[in-house]
Amino acid sequence: MTQADPRRNDGWIADCQKLADGIRKRVLSHTVTHGGYLSQACSSAEVFGYLYGRGMNLGPSEGPLVPPPFSGAPSRNNPDHTSGMLYNGRRAADKDRFFLSPTHYAMTLYATLIESGRLGKDGLDQFNTDGSTVEMIGGEHSPGHETNGGSFGQTISQAAGVAWARRRKGDSGKVWVFLSDGECQEGQTWEAIMTMAFQKLDNIHIVVDNNGQQVDGRTEEVMGLEPLDDKFRAFGAVVVRVDGHDIAALDNAYQTPHPGKPLVVIADTRPTQGITLLEQRYPNLHYVRFKNEDERSRYAAALKEME
Repeated sequence: MTQADPRRNDGWIADCQKLADGIRKRVLSHTVTHGGYLSQACSSAEVFGYLYGRGMNLGPSEGPLVPPPFSGAPSRNNPDHTSGMLYNGRRAADKDRFFLSPTHYAMTLYATLIESGRLGKDGLDQFNTDGSTVEMIGGEHSPGHETNGGSFGQTISQAAGVAWARRRKGDSGKVWVFLSDGECQEGQTWEAIMTMAFQKLDNIHIVVDNNGQQVDGRTEEVMGLEPLDDKFRAFGAVVVRVDGHDIAALDNAYQTPHPGKPLVVIADTRPTQGITLLEQRYPNLHYVRFKNEDERSRYAAALKEME
């Protein structure tokens, strides 16, 4: 496992950690009121903090601070359609593009956009309401999303196609994919990795949130994935495994040379990181739905402790 270089304890690390802490806190605040996908934010906050704070080369957001209502599918007859990708900046040859594969992480992505100044906090007022683009399960019209996720394995496949097209065009920008560990139980995910390796797509970076949890319980009990790093290597990727809560280690991992191959960083994470109260729900962590007001009040108290 790659360790962080202690000599690189620069100010940007603190900035990324501040962003991560804000993500976790904002998702907890929203969960106290609405319930939701909290463990996903706990495990991935540092990853998102790093990606949006340092890792990705994105242009300024061009999406409205308060997202407009859903105007329908994109078409020549729908000029009012707003693509979620605008929140990651306009497409340009030298800019990176981001693909969120597990779209139930949408709330974590919205929180990231807010904490990084790309989305107004009032945008969450319409979360999961009828006609809103700020959906619980994000689509291509949702802030920060570039595609409709569909079944697991489809987004990484689309990202592979984009990376291939960008290489043919001579773009210098990279393609980034956020992947969950449960998706590695899907055959299409491995077809995509194999294709990237065969096509020598070294302009694509993948991060796997290896939090060991999925909707049916612990990943190792649903369908074990280990040794996950060896599997990715067998399909032709360069692989680095790190502590996913160590921002400097994440940065070191993405400096790894990978000529002619995709780079996969497996981020080993904890689904209760930063909110120990969640451990009481273990192993049923996938979605927080409060059983009574007493339970809700305990999470409200945990939120207050973070302030």
